[in-house]
Amino acid sequence: MSEPLRIGVIGTGRIGRMHAGYIARQTPRATLAAVSDVNPAFAAEVGGMYGVPALGPDEVIASSDAVAICTSTDTHVDYIIDAAEARKAIFCEKPISLDLSQVDRVAAVLERTGVSFMVGFNRRFDPGHRAVRDAVLSGRIGEVRMARVTSRDPSPPPVDYVRVSGGIWVDMMIHDFDMAAFVVGSPIVQVWAQGANLIDPAIGEVDDVDVAVAVLTHANGAITTIDISREAPYGYDQRVEVLGSLGMAVSDNERLNSSEVYLKGETHRPVLPNFFIERYETAYRDQWRCFTDYVLDGGPSPVSLAEGRAPVVVAAAAAESARAGRAVSV
Repeated sequence: MSEPLRIGVIGTGRIGRMHAGYIARQTPRATLAAVSDVNPAFAAEVGGMYGVPALGPDEVIASSDAVAICTSTDTHVDYIIDAAEARKAIFCEKPISLDLSQVDRVAAVLERTGVSFMVGFNRRFDPGHRAVRDAVLSGRIGEVRMARVTSRDPSPPPVDYVRVSGGIWVDMMIHDFDMAAFVVGSPIVQVWAQGANLIDPAIGEVDDVDVAVAVLTHANGAITTIDISREAPYGYDQRVEVLGSLGMAVSDNERLNSSEVYLKGETHRPVLPNFFIERYETAYRDQWRCFTDYVLDGGPSPVSLAEGRAPVVVAAAAAESARAGRAVSV
């Protein structure tokens, strides 16, 4: 394909609108080609912002070199297959599907068509998290023994969203399952999980939890602990830590700025970001640059289908573990 890579966006809700902006404004080797949404007004608004047409999804696929699928999870598989059959490169937001048989259906189509494909696990592109992974893979901290991932949102999502999200394990902790395998550099082979409904009773009424922990065993023997919460009143809390035989690597919280104020008896630092889009701004930008380089230059996918499938498997095992009260092999 020739530059610039023409990328069409299907789905212009919060995530799709954000991706359209990164493609249009911050991806040097790409251009936004067209947009689509089940709500024509949403698509028209985003299209107007960037001077591109708002079309039907089939027309977006036909008029683009690559397609960004940012729709609801239950529609991902059909759009992936349509784009693959049209021999278009594909970026798909996580998860590919909540149904592993559908993920494997996608795998078969991608193998047959040979199109470029990447899953949107944006946290892999955060500079701090990548520095932790680099310290592990380079051997600088020695043999990995333990890791810890903390992920806490400022406030819980609407119950209507929770009801259709697939639950906390696949909706929220799936990012952390992916991050654990990414920074430890070893796949997850066993999971023990426990959750509780302590924040919003309405979340419990739709058979979900809002605080949860998981203990993961990796193939290399390392252990990762994950703790997540739907609510952290002090801001968006994202931390990663890996302990090795020679040292430790840490990716700490980002703050709104780097200032500090020192007074007698007290010190003040800026608060944490209150939204994931603010926290992972650099990661989202670099994600799109990596996708574009991958499609234009070739090489392995920055986040392959297999890497996108693995956290779905772990999430299902975590849900089973929480229900059964025992560890579950992956």
